Amino acid sequence: MRVTSRGQVTIPRDLRELTGIKPNSEVVFSIESGKLVVTPKDGEQQLADRERLGKFLETLDRLEGTGDQAIDAEALMSLTRDR
Repeated sequence: MRVTSRGQVTIPRDLRELTGIKPNSEVVFSIESGKLVVTPKDGEQQLADRERLGKFLETLDRLEGTGDQAIDAEALMSLTRDR
């Protein structure tokens, strides 16, 4: 796919149908993890949900490996119950 000198591209029909982008509908452009994302404007809630999920996954990635691997489930439950 090529970008024209005016910055235009044609979104393939199967992708438009899959995402619900109809003729003359408005779209929202965003950047997620360095990628350009195009979504239908009425899909703004989906975009917000996707952004929240991305932040959640980033947090999980940061926390990975930070827990005490030596503690067993019963001891962990005891710690959380005694608060």
